[in-house]
Amino acid sequence: MNATPLPGIEDEHGFTPRPEYKKKSIRSFVIRAGRMTPAQRSAFERQWAQYGLSLFSGPLDADAAFGRSAPLVLEVGFGMGDSLLAMAKAEPDKNFIGIEVHPPGVGRLLNNAADAGITNLRVYMADANDVLSDCIAEESLARFQLYFPDPWHKKKHQKRRIVQPAFAQMVRTKLTPGGVFHLATDWEHYADHMMEVMSNAEGFSNQAGEYLFAERPDYRPITKFEKRGERLGHGVWDLLFEKHA
Repeated sequence: MNATPLPGIEDEHGFTPRPEYKKKSIRSFVIRAGRMTPAQRSAFERQWAQYGLSLFSGPLDADAAFGRSAPLVLEVGFGMGDSLLAMAKAEPDKNFIGIEVHPPGVGRLLNNAADAGITNLRVYMADANDVLSDCIAEESLARFQLYFPDPWHKKKHQKRRIVQPAFAQMVRTKLTPGGVFHLATDWEHYADHMMEVMSNAEGFSNQAGEYLFAERPDYRPITKFEKRGERLGHGVWDLLFEKHA
């Protein structure tokens, strides 16, 4: 198992988990306030040694981290972690890596993964762009998942959207030939932006057909958030783009 230092700082409350990132002028996320439960905080101390990976450890040896060789799936922004945990349970033949900057969500996933005895899951609490740049090997991912990223819907903030041409090309370098970049959003304008970026991205083809959105694959669980949105009449758009062989 990879044993990495707990990411965070010592302050007046004791140890406080904090995401890892390199200094930059524009980030695709903000650290939102959120109170951690005692169980979530405790999970960092008890489970990070088993599940945690560090940005500052450099290039990841996935086979060593998981103790086996298996197709690798990476998800950016797993929120509270319920759907990622469900996928790891449902596809034990694959290894899963999750990246998230929200400490309560990471703590919840660590706690629930340990309770469920999950062994095919590892976690970064770090900036996704930094992890992709510094840690993930080229042509190592069978699937890259980006579900419900922050839409940054105000025009002045749209430069912060993670889905940009340069990001698409970074993902392409990390996917194996035939690997899939799976995006999902419940913001129609962002869905159109995603479709425009990905349709013009070199080295990808749309599995559903040119400029067509895909049906939700069975492997992507419907989250509570998504079900609530459907009851309110909100749409969800999935995009499946395959890297050319």
